[in-house]
Amino acid sequence: MRAKSLVTLAAAVTLAAGPSSAAAAPAPEPDVTRATAESVDVFQTGGDAVHYSSTPPPTISAHGWWLDKDSGGAKAKVTVELQILTGSRWHTVATGSKTVKQGGGSSRRANARRTCAGTKATVWRSRVDVDIIGVADSPNKLETPGKTFNCGV
Repeated sequence: MRAKSLVTLAAAVTLAAGPSSAAAAPAPEPDVTRATAESVDVFQTGGDAVHYSSTPPPTISAHGWWLDKDSGGAKAKVTVELQILTGSRWHTVATGSKTVKQGGGSSRRANARRTCAGTKATVWRSRVDVDIIGVADSPNKLETPGKTFNCGV
């Protein structure tokens, strides 16, 4: 089994319109970590910024994917956790996972969604974990920056 190192890609693609109003709580810094193993091979974990879903009812959504130019036909289990900030702690309120080839796009990503329960201002983020099938990799996860939405849990 070939070991890979993980570089989390904190280039969160912002799909929600307008600036964040996260003044109520400081937005956490994206996790940019390297966990080096025996190999110099690298794959990247990608995740978009948490956003309102384009389909009703009002729902918060996030996606996760992975990229590796040397992956060939490898697949990875991508898991996305939607989290809310309560006080100073993050709590997972929805999870989604999918086994996909690298690349992103609608058929090569995992999705997590949570329907809004009211309009309470809530800080949301996502955490993305990629586990390439049959390859030892790092336990590090990508954490997207927190964003405030009028969408309670």
